[in-house]
Amino acid sequence: MKHLVQAAVVFLICLMGEALVGIFSLSFPSSVISMILLFLFLIFGLIKQHHIHGIIQFLQQNMAVFFIPSGVAIMENFDYLKNSLLPFLLICVISTIITFAATAYTVRFVTAVQQKQQNKRKGGEAQ
Repeated sequence: MKHLVQAAVVFLICLMGEALVGIFSLSFPSSVISMILLFLFLIFGLIKQHHIHGIIQFLQQNMAVFFIPSGVAIMENFDYLKNSLLPFLLICVISTIITFAATAYTVRFVTAVQQKQQNKRKGGEAQ
């Protein structure tokens, strides 16, 4: 039952993203709007991490399932892709490398900021 409630919270946020895109005719994908909403709700404490932790952990563990529709779509449209297979693969490889690099530098930056904050707290406690 707990996971069902957590899933309902996540789906409600997705529905809010869909509604915002529909109401304001945004040219942004509703999934991105939903992630921004979830981020803002977490930052401002409207949703606590433990409220959605179980369902998020489940989704992360089963993430491979989300790539099945993309793989099937590529196989179905292979006739269109085979003429430009090399550029398609090149774009996939380059975008993957850029994503890895951006993630690595973001983690490095966030870790440095967190360590700096911890050092400030420890320095303030010592006084």
